[in-house]
Amino acid sequence: VQLQASGGGLVQAGGSLRLSCAASGTIFSIYTAGWYRQAPGKQRELVATISSSGSADYADSVKGRFTISRDDAEKSVYLQMSSLKPEDTAVYFCWSRSKYTTGPGYWGQGTQVTVSS
Repeated sequence: VQLQASGGGLVQAGGSLRLSCAASGTIFSIYTAGWYRQAPGKQRELVATISSSGSADYADSVKGRFTISRDDAEKSVYLQMSSLKPEDTAVYFCWSRSKYTTGPGYWGQGTQVTVSS
């Protein structure tokens, strides 16, 4: 399974960005998917996940501002980020794992999101 993340960039506080993650080499519809982020000097943290059935969960810090979605036909997962804050600045990683396993799953290469104040 390979994951290719894209869509990061530089945006002013209050702005929006949409991240995309395209999967290959798998039947994506059976995979849970999600986004994590890692800011400089900090541990990687969960941002949002979406199950194979479309159920979404969010970190408290992004609830109401970020929306995760998926398109199984396109084998893709998306993260719509709105009302961005400087503290959202991080490298964002997409992740995915088959719902039939409990292993570590697969990671994309990361995309930088920088929010200026």
